[in-house]
Amino acid sequence: MQDTILGLEIGTTSTKAVLFDLSGQELAVVQQSYPLLTPQAGWAEQDPERLWTTVVQVLRDMAKQLGPARRILALALAAQSGSLIPVKADGEPSYPMITWLDSRTETLVKQWQAAGVEETVRRLSGWRLHPGLPLSTIAWLRQHRPDVFKITGRFLGVHDFLVHRLTGHFCAELSGAAEMQLVEAATGRWSEPLCALAGITPDRLAELKPAGAVIGTITPQVSRLTGLAAETPVVSGGHDQCCTALAMGMTAPGKLMLATGTAWVITGITASPAVEAVPASMDLNFHVVPERWTVSQLLGGFGAAVEWWLNQNLQSTTAPLSRAELYRRLDQVLAGSEPGSKHLLFLPPGGRAQLPGSSQAGGFIGLRLDHSRADMSRAILEGIAFEVRWALETMRQMELPVTQVWLAGGATQSPIWPQILADATGAPLLLTRYAHWPALGAAILAGFGAGVFDTLGAGIDRFRRSPQEIGPAGGRRQGYDEQFAAYQRLARLLAETDLKIDS
Repeated sequence: MQDTILGLEIGTTSTKAVLFDLSGQELAVVQQSYPLLTPQAGWAEQDPERLWTTVVQVLRDMAKQLGPARRILALALAAQSGSLIPVKADGEPSYPMITWLDSRTETLVKQWQAAGVEETVRRLSGWRLHPGLPLSTIAWLRQHRPDVFKITGRFLGVHDFLVHRLTGHFCAELSGAAEMQLVEAATGRWSEPLCALAGITPDRLAELKPAGAVIGTITPQVSRLTGLAAETPVVSGGHDQCCTALAMGMTAPGKLMLATGTAWVITGITASPAVEAVPASMDLNFHVVPERWTVSQLLGGFGAAVEWWLNQNLQSTTAPLSRAELYRRLDQVLAGSEPGSKHLLFLPPGGRAQLPGSSQAGGFIGLRLDHSRADMSRAILEGIAFEVRWALETMRQMELPVTQVWLAGGATQSPIWPQILADATGAPLLLTRYAHWPALGAAILAGFGAGVFDTLGAGIDRFRRSPQEIGPAGGRRQGYDEQFAAYQRLARLLAETDLKIDS
């Protein structure tokens, strides 16, 4: 009988189940996608039941690949965080999942900022206010959907909802729970003042457990639905970004990670939960590693912007292309454009991360009739790269070292995109073509919880992937310096225009 570990990656647009042997060798992968729903402008929802049936399906498909010669010692989830699933007392959804991409609370967040509420939220939680995160979303539901708020027994994150479906236990883990903006950074407990701001009490949230702790076993019903062995242990997982950082060996200060999934997030490690030491543009979170915290900044939903462009302009109208095929087509198109995109600029939708309060809208600036689809495609990637560069320069100004940046996610699927990032930012990148970092980190946590290794460090060593380094290409620095300066001027001008319109 071969012992295995299962890591589940619950992303914004798809779920993956990745099976590993105890040496870290990948044995099987199952993946299934689900849609993002936009019933109104600025709203971004998903169906919790569709999410659950997707998880059941990938587990069922994985169980078929196991066969009688393999058994799963434990499983854990690396889940998208910042999304909210309101449920009744029995765990059944009372409203669609409101994802972290949702911006319906922009007006409320601006009111709170004007009233000085953000300072309190920052001091207690380590987070700035963000539209789309549960603190403001719960308050929005209380104000605008009192009928939903009244019948909701608990407000859950994605990890919490799925763990309850798997085990029957309402459990959250700190790295994901912190992004709800309802956890006190100093104590690692639900904050009564922050909950009061949302209009709830802590007993309407899930029980907090540390990453790597055994929550329970799958229920008999889940065993029947999926074909997994009865009483398969479920271990407390983590925020997908933190699981990725764990898998990359980011357990001590000094390393940076750029996650390029649907959300683009830049993350570093700190050994202190002191909120006052965190740059104003970054948020403090709990790592899945004990006595470690992360400092991170959500740069934007850049992956969603690229997926939109690919589907609108490069997707086949006859036989739909897979994501891998779309990226290959993107590489072919990019070959028809030179660095700089003939001075075409693109501001990604989602707002400029270094300019709080800037418009969530984006678009092309400087578009001419001689610009091609190739120029527009490259300009999108360069605009995203300029947002990354802006964040790195802000970190350097705060005396946070930026020597190497790990790259993970969708951008690694293209040989051209990482080079654009290296050229535009001037930072050397470490990357692998490995595609399942969050699931790998979740598997390390599952193995630790199951006693496969004594420490998380031992799990990291056993599951390690070797990176490739990509440095900036020669001769492009001056052109990108000029293009970046123009990008900053334009972003600031548009932000000032937004403020004047709002006032």
